[in-house]
Amino acid sequence: MNLKIEAVNLLRWLHFLALGVGLGGAVVALLLSGFEETREDLQGLAATIWAKVVAWAFRLALVVGAALLVLMMQEGSNPLKNGHYFHIKLLLVFILVGLSEMAPKSLAAGKRGSALLVVVLFLATSFTVFNKGLFGARAKAAPAGSVEPLRPAN
Repeated sequence: MNLKIEAVNLLRWLHFLALGVGLGGAVVALLLSGFEETREDLQGLAATIWAKVVAWAFRLALVVGAALLVLMMQEGSNPLKNGHYFHIKLLLVFILVGLSEMAPKSLAAGKRGSALLVVVLFLATSFTVFNKGLFGARAKAAPAGSVEPLRPAN
């Protein structure tokens, strides 16, 4: 049994955990924002949850993701050279984090647009990551060797 803990795997799990907390908190904040209109005791709770949980989870995920990228590049794996998916992911992530920073103020004002857009961008980013091949990933070269061409059967 191999119990070797590698830094890349540890950072990858921390990144995944922070994203899970961020998405879960975003969904809870959006659900609470729907109840704030009718219940006076819940007013301001969605904005507080977003500012304390969601924004910090996305910030942590951004920092851990940057550290993961640097560590992967030091080990010789460069996701920036594996097609365009990583560039698309980074663009979506920066927009997502920017909107996430604006969401508490809009939730406090009773508007859910930026918070909903953060969830949609999170889903779009996840789609981009899990479907890398759709975004021009380069095919790996076949190993060198002697391969004879097929001959037609007589």
